[in-house]
Amino acid sequence: METAMKEYIEEAEQALLHTYNRYQVVLDRGEGMYLYDTEGKRYLDFMAGIAVFALGYHDPGYDRALKDQIDKLIHTSNYFYNVPAIRAARKIKEISGMDKVFFTNSGTEAVEGALKAAKKYAYLKDGRQDHEIVAMEHSFHGRTMGALAVTGNPAYREPFEPLMGPVRFAAYNDFESLAEQVNEKTCAVILETVQGEGGVHPAGEEYLKRVRALCDERDILLILDEIQCGMGRTGTMFAYQRCGIRPDIVTMAKALTCGVPGGAFAVNKKVAENSLKAGDHGTTYGGNPLAAAAAEAVFARYEELNLLDHVNRVAPYLEEKLDGLAARYDCIKDRRGAGLLQALEFDRPVGEITARALEKGLILINAGSHVIRFVPALVVEKEHIDEMTDILESCIGQ
Repeated sequence: METAMKEYIEEAEQALLHTYNRYQVVLDRGEGMYLYDTEGKRYLDFMAGIAVFALGYHDPGYDRALKDQIDKLIHTSNYFYNVPAIRAARKIKEISGMDKVFFTNSGTEAVEGALKAAKKYAYLKDGRQDHEIVAMEHSFHGRTMGALAVTGNPAYREPFEPLMGPVRFAAYNDFESLAEQVNEKTCAVILETVQGEGGVHPAGEEYLKRVRALCDERDILLILDEIQCGMGRTGTMFAYQRCGIRPDIVTMAKALTCGVPGGAFAVNKKVAENSLKAGDHGTTYGGNPLAAAAAEAVFARYEELNLLDHVNRVAPYLEEKLDGLAARYDCIKDRRGAGLLQALEFDRPVGEITARALEKGLILINAGSHVIRFVPALVVEKEHIDEMTDILESCIGQ
């Protein structure tokens, strides 16, 4: 069996474009909080497909809903309506407080649509084509050209410039830095309510309220990227709801469809009535019956499992265990996060620690070279957190 896994990897390297430095593991199946490779080795998964599998692997209600939809209709053009998309959009409106929804295939496409909506809103307002966007340093919004343009990591952007512009970058969680970048050409401010890839940094409540007030004062659209931190991960359906504000546009994906490719952006009434019109934007697969049925099933299972209550019960235990590690090891500089989006920052690169963890059957993901990110399925239990902590501590101790 070992030879077979090596052969799979060798074939993959011959067939797949090498845009990922993949772990040398071929995954075969999943169950609950665990994944299994082609040799049958079990891994406790604290990556969840990068915050995607909120329900864990093979949730029975989710699986059943997808199988039922496959038997009915997988795809139809957006020139027609379909019932799962109508129901899923209704639920997104309900949980987000927004007014209209556009379904996409992914998170980066949700960002692309949000940027187009903001540009069109500003164009209809004054007829100018020189509008600017303010984004955040150390942000991550995706790999497509528009999303990349507002991603605050020069190393990601530089090989592909010139990108969409102009874009100005402000320091995250620093209102004065943001205010300095805003001018009469600014049409939108985009930020992650909790920065994920940039090291797991939650936006402060007072900061978000001041940003919202500035955008209201200047008629600038506020775009909140909740692709990773949304869908209940921080204890509310969207992280901005913890602060009592509402964006003009919110992007979502990952746990929205729990593994079936899907995303969305939702807009308030002002943007819905004064931006994208018929012909301005489109998608072949976005919101097709299968993806929409997946989203509908996710919402149903969240309610049936009382998943938000569960997150709010178990997240403090994860924080407590990570705080304990931080207290015992001088190499850990900080523990931070919100809900079940947590991080430990080390004084050295963490690649060796995560590699050891993988050998011992624990899947972790970094967020920058010195940060380990913890984004387990939202159904995680205390015993899984204990198991993760024990393995991680043995790796740090080495």
